[in-house]
Amino acid sequence: MANNQGRRRRFGSVRQLKSGRWQVRYRDPNTGQLRSAEETYATKTDAEVALTHIEADVTRGQWSDPDAGKVQFREYATAWLKDRKLAARSRERHESVIRLHLMPSFGERALSSITTSQVRAWRTECLTRTGEPTVVKAYQILRAILNTAVDDELIRRNPCRVKGADQYDVPERPVLTVPEVYAVADAMAPRYRLLVLLAAFTTLRFGELASLRRRDVDTEAAALTVRRSQAELQTGALFDKAPKSDAGVRPVAFPAELLPDVKLHLDAYAGPGRDGHVFLGPQGGQLRRSNFRDDWITAKQKAGVTAEAHFHDLRHTGNTLAASGASLRELMTRMGHSTPRAALIYQHMVNGRDREIADRLGSMIRKAREDTDS
Repeated sequence: MANNQGRRRRFGSVRQLKSGRWQVRYRDPNTGQLRSAEETYATKTDAEVALTHIEADVTRGQWSDPDAGKVQFREYATAWLKDRKLAARSRERHESVIRLHLMPSFGERALSSITTSQVRAWRTECLTRTGEPTVVKAYQILRAILNTAVDDELIRRNPCRVKGADQYDVPERPVLTVPEVYAVADAMAPRYRLLVLLAAFTTLRFGELASLRRRDVDTEAAALTVRRSQAELQTGALFDKAPKSDAGVRPVAFPAELLPDVKLHLDAYAGPGRDGHVFLGPQGGQLRRSNFRDDWITAKQKAGVTAEAHFHDLRHTGNTLAASGASLRELMTRMGHSTPRAALIYQHMVNGRDREIADRLGSMIRKAREDTDS
C-alpha cells in the first residue's frame, strides 16, 4: 500500500491501435480534456519517448496546442492586417501585397503547415514574375504575420528563415550635375520649373513639395517649412499626412540665388491666399504624380539627361551636393531623417549651418551659370 501511495502518477499513456501502431494520449494542460498526439508511432518505445517530450514541454511551460496552428493563413492574415495601426497609404500597400503575392500561395494553408522550404520555393517563384523590391516587401510582411502567430502561440517557430530574403542591394542612383538640373528645369513646363530646382537644392520629396502652401515659403529668410506630405491612394484620393517622425517637420534653407525663381513662381502659378498650394496641376487642381510624370520624361529627353534618372534622384543629387562640407548630423537634419538613436544627435543642430549649406549650393549655381554664359 505504501509503495502504491509513493509511486508518482504517470503523465499520459500509450496504447496499441488495431493497426498495430502506437498512440499517445494525455490531458490537455489548458482544458483537462483527454487528447491524442497528432502522430502515431511504429513501436511502443517511440510512443513513450514522444510522451516524455510532451510532458517536458508541459513542465517547462513550452507546450502549445497542436490544433491552434490549423487556422488558415487567409483568416489569420486578414485579422492581422485589421489589427495593425497603419497610415492609410501603408495599409493600402500592405493589403495589395498580401492579396497579390501571399494569398495565392498561402491563403488556404494552415499556419502550422507552412515550412521554410515552402517559403523558399515561393520566394524563388515570385522573383520570376516581379521585381526584387516587391518580393522583399512581401517576405517582410509574411515574416511579420508569422512572428505574430508565434507570439500568439499558434506556431512554435517562424518558417521565414531564408537568409538575405529581407533585403536587396539598391542600385546606385544617378547624380545630376548643377548644369543638368538647370537643363531639365528649363525644359519643363514653366509651372514645374521651380519644382525641379527645389527638389534638387532643398532635397524635399515630391509629396513634401506638393503639399507646400504659400505660408510655408519665407522669402525673407530664403527658407521653406516642411509641415506635411501629400499622399495618394490607389483610388486617386489625395490627402496630407504628418511626417513619419518629428524630424520630418523642419525648416529647410534654399540658395538665395533661387529667390527670383521662387517669387516669379508664386506670382504666376501658386494658389491664392496663405493656404494656397505652391504647386498646382495644369488645370489648377492639386499636383499629382500622374500630372507630372510625362513632363519629367519629356524634359529629360530634351535636356539630354540619362533616362535612368527619376524625379526622386534630384533628392539624391541635392544630398550629394550638400554633403560637401556638411556634417552627417546637419545633412540628416536637412533631409528630415530620424531614428530613435539619431533623434538626440540631430536635434541640437545649429541653425546657421543650414544657411551655410544653402549658400554653398548657391555658389555652385552661380558657377554653373557663369560657365554657361561664357
